[in-house]
Amino acid sequence: MTTQDLRADLQSLRARFASIRGHLDLASKQDQIATLEERSADPDLWNDPRTAQGVMQQLTRLKDDVVHWTNLEAQLISLDELIDLIEVEGDVTLYAELASELRTAQRELAQRELALLLSGRYDDRDAFVSIQAGMGGTDAQDWADMMLRMYLRWAETRGYTVTIVDMSAGDEAGIKSVTLELRGPYAYGNIRAEAGVHRLIRLSPFNASHTRQTSFARVEVVPEVDDAPEVTIKPEDLRIDVFRSGGHGGQGVNTTDSAVRLTHLPTGVVVTCQNERSQLQNRETAMRVLRGRLLERELQRQLEERARLRGEHREAAFGSQMRTYYLHPSTLVKDHRTDHETSNVYAVLDGQLDPFIEAYLRWNVSQ
Repeated sequence: MTTQDLRADLQSLRARFASIRGHLDLASKQDQIATLEERSADPDLWNDPRTAQGVMQQLTRLKDDVVHWTNLEAQLISLDELIDLIEVEGDVTLYAELASELRTAQRELAQRELALLLSGRYDDRDAFVSIQAGMGGTDAQDWADMMLRMYLRWAETRGYTVTIVDMSAGDEAGIKSVTLELRGPYAYGNIRAEAGVHRLIRLSPFNASHTRQTSFARVEVVPEVDDAPEVTIKPEDLRIDVFRSGGHGGQGVNTTDSAVRLTHLPTGVVVTCQNERSQLQNRETAMRVLRGRLLERELQRQLEERARLRGEHREAAFGSQMRTYYLHPSTLVKDHRTDHETSNVYAVLDGQLDPFIEAYLRWNVSQ
């Protein structure tokens, strides 16, 4: 590859950057940063640690975003100057450095382009993820447990913090259901790609003949929000029940009625939390889960209403069976929305979900 080839690659890269740069509105981000910095300097903000934490997280993400784009722009200018220097002075020792820095800039722009797909209103929020065993009996409960492990491994690779909010053990193996709190940069924007019904096809380990078994589990993903104008929860619309917590696997957590079950009477949405020893803490967590679920219902209603006004047809079971994991007769994971697939099913079950998430983000924008 000659310097002319590298210059052509750089020009292509600069053109991509310029195309994106026009839509970034970095000036608006700078204004948001200034507003958030002013809020963070208010001593009263820290009277509410959760709100303060949210403000600081949003401020950090905005600053990181501006810094990344600004540094990338400076890097492209530097590369242009480096090519000029090589061509004028004929210093071939700089050629390898140029090629290496160009590849780094290409990777950085690709990552920045992917980050732009996470531009939804709540994409930068933390998330609650619920896994519910479906049809398939003990196999389905085991499948739900396998999925729990898959998401825990994925979250670990992302550096996310995971807390089990509520979990119900299976009758013989696995789990009936579990709710996780997922904390980290753009947790909701990424994990929402997993919402829907996941199907597993394998030889059952739970019967003597090891016959082929199809199992289902449903994943629900909602953002963690405290300030969504779409959601208003009236005290009279809530029924609050308390009961004694039971630990994972059946062991007792404590001897007080600390677990909380919230029922939102107008919608019938039920949320249970028994992770904390304090009834107050469990109630606060359950309220955050409830708020997220009600918000997700409202956003889905708005989506369906826009589709109706456009005359689009949508299946009643929207999002069902979004992915199938085949362990028999061959190994394959196939996403039925994006058509992304891989034969390395065990890597996926070990948490390698990013290719499926990226494919979903690109597909979602195209829709």
